[in-house]
Amino acid sequence: MIKKKALVTLVLSAALMTVAGCGQKADSGKTAGGTASPAPVATANAQKTYKVAISQIVEHPSLDATRQGFLAALKDAGIVEGSNLKVDFNNAQGDQTNNLSIAQKIASSDSDLVLGIATPSAQAVVQQVKKAPILFAAVTDPLAAKIVSNLDKPGGNVSGASDTNPAAVAQLMDFVAANLPKVKTVGLVINEGEPNAVIMAKNAEESLTKHGIKLVKAPVTNTSEVKQAAQSLVGRADAFLITLDNTVVSGVDSIIQLANEKHIPFFSSDRDTVEKGAFATVGFKYYDHGYQVGQMAVEILKNGKKPADLKVTVPEKLDLILNLKAAKAQGIEVTDAMKNAVKDKEKNIIQ
Repeated sequence: MIKKKALVTLVLSAALMTVAGCGQKADSGKTAGGTASPAPVATANAQKTYKVAISQIVEHPSLDATRQGFLAALKDAGIVEGSNLKVDFNNAQGDQTNNLSIAQKIASSDSDLVLGIATPSAQAVVQQVKKAPILFAAVTDPLAAKIVSNLDKPGGNVSGASDTNPAAVAQLMDFVAANLPKVKTVGLVINEGEPNAVIMAKNAEESLTKHGIKLVKAPVTNTSEVKQAAQSLVGRADAFLITLDNTVVSGVDSIIQLANEKHIPFFSSDRDTVEKGAFATVGFKYYDHGYQVGQMAVEILKNGKKPADLKVTVPEKLDLILNLKAAKAQGIEVTDAMKNAVKDKEKNIIQ
């Protein structure tokens, strides 16, 4: 019995020594021979985080949809806000002093890409930001605004997408002339301090003149003046019109209300305003416009493309868009001819 107990004790002692040796190996990081074990090898590189700065002149449905479409395109390409994307969003609230300050702040940052939404914001960032790639969106005429000097080969660090095709204004005015024969004068609420609004107003006037229709302007300098300007057109205009004018679009609810009260047909230059209550436009979805610019951003951020080599684009798929509820509110009889002028009736005839 004594011999058996001694044998058991000997076996247990050996086992404890073995466990202790294993524990020492794990703690010291050395092999049994005393050589350091190799460090674990990294299996993947750390994920790159992108920094994108956005300057937007004011918040309203069209510009907001542009920004949302832009970010959606990045997300679909695996660049996701809150994961590997940091977005510095800046709203100038329609103030030019704020607009310049925002551009200066962005210029001093280390952004991988800058987006200017609307003409004033794009102009400011182009003037201030010299190192980072710049894209613009919701700009009516990038040439006249001196944002780029060539649409096919922009050069420098700037490219983007214009939100207007001159044909859109002409088509809308042709629609007015063909379908509303009682309209002899069109009243335009306009901020002539916005180059985009001035350019589109000129195109509209030229198109209306061909049909013997007169354009009457009611100028504003800020959004708070929009309602009064629209009221000044009552009795002087048979229809209302607004362009891609950020100041006016921001106060468009007052024009819609007046058009409904006075039964005055109201035409706009963007789909979002038609969805809110204008009767008709020739246009497109601003979300899609922003998505297109977002795809350009992906080319720059992930594929190493230079803005200088990316052609400035314009909307190509134009269509007449009608709001039937707005038509009823504004005393417009929607004819089959009007509906037949819409190419995609399912999407662009708003019930």
